[in-house]
Amino acid sequence: MAVPTSRDVAKLAGVSQSTVSYVLTGKRPISEETRRRVEDAMNELTFHPNAGARALAGQRTRVIGLMAPFGASTHQHGLLPFVDTIASGVREHDHDLLLVTADEGAEGLSRVVGRRIVDALVVMEVEARDERLAVAAELGVPVILIGVPDEPGALHCIDVDFAAGAALAVDELVRSGCASVVLVGHSSVAVSRDLNYVRRFLDGARVRAQQVGVPLRVIAPVEAARESVDAALDAALPTSAGADLPGLLVPHSEAVPTVLRALRARGLEPGRDIAVVGVLTDAEAAACEPPVTNVSPEPRDVSRRAVEALFRMLDPEPGDGPDEQGGVHLVVPRLTRRAAAQTPGRRTA
Repeated sequence: MAVPTSRDVAKLAGVSQSTVSYVLTGKRPISEETRRRVEDAMNELTFHPNAGARALAGQRTRVIGLMAPFGASTHQHGLLPFVDTIASGVREHDHDLLLVTADEGAEGLSRVVGRRIVDALVVMEVEARDERLAVAAELGVPVILIGVPDEPGALHCIDVDFAAGAALAVDELVRSGCASVVLVGHSSVAVSRDLNYVRRFLDGARVRAQQVGVPLRVIAPVEAARESVDAALDAALPTSAGADLPGLLVPHSEAVPTVLRALRARGLEPGRDIAVVGVLTDAEAAACEPPVTNVSPEPRDVSRRAVEALFRMLDPEPGDGPDEQGGVHLVVPRLTRRAAAQTPGRRTA
C-alpha cells in the first residue's frame, strides 16, 4: 500500500496542500476548524509528517536556495541578470543565497531541504512536465518557480508572459511592412527538454499571426552556430529575385547575433533590407550589430517579484490570511524598437 502524502491529506480534508504545510509548520495562522479537518485527515490516513518539516517552524538557516541551470548548454550571459537580482534581493532581506545546479534534479531539492540547509527555494528553467514539481510540493518550505509548468498545482509560478511577447514581436514585424513571418526557432536542447517558455512563445506567435492575417513558418530547432543559422536562412529566405522577404522572429537569444552576421554575409542589411526581432535582454540587443529590436524576457523584474513573493510566504505580515493557493503571475514584456526592424519590407534585388 502506498505511503500517504500531504497531497492525500489535503484532498481528504478539502484544503490546499499549502494549508496542510502551514498546519504542520505553524508558518501561517489557520482557523481551528480547518486545523481540525487536517488533523482528522492525517489520523484517518495514518500520515506521519517529516520531522524536519516541523523543526523548520522554529529554526531558520537564513539561507535561500536557488536551483539554476549551469552547464555547457546554458546561456550564461542571459542567466546572469536573474541570479544577480535574486542574490541582491535575498541579501536585502539579510539572507544568504545557496546555488544548486539544475542537473541535480529532484534529488537536489530533497537534499538541501532534508538537511535543513535552506529556508526556501527558487527553481529556474522549469520544464512543461518537470519531475521536480512533485518533490517541491512535498518539501514543507516555500517554493517559487520561475517558469510555468503544465500543471503547477499549488506551487507559485512567476515568469514573463512569453505568449504576449510573441504577439508584440509579430505586430512589430507587420508594422515594419512584412507580409509574412518566419520564426527562426529555439535550440535543440530547449525543444527536446520541453522548456515551458518554448511552447508558450510558439503558441503566442501562431495565435497572433492568425489574428492579424499573416503567414507564419517555424524553422526549428536552430543552434547559435553559423552552420545551423545558415541552414535555417536557406529554408527561410526566397531564392527568386524580386520575391518578398519575410520578417524574422528569433526567440533563441544566443542565435540573434549569428543571424545578423549571416544576413549581412548574404548582402542583406538588417533594418534596411529585412526586419529582425529577437528575444533577448536589452543589454544584449543594444550590443548587437546593428542593434536589434527586442522583446525583453524581463529577467530583473521577474526575479525581483519572485524574491518578494518568496519572503511574503516566509515572513507574512501581521494580519495576512493563509495563502490557500499557489498561482501563476506573469510579467508584461516590453518591446524596444531599434535599427534592425526599421524596414518598409523591401524586396530582394
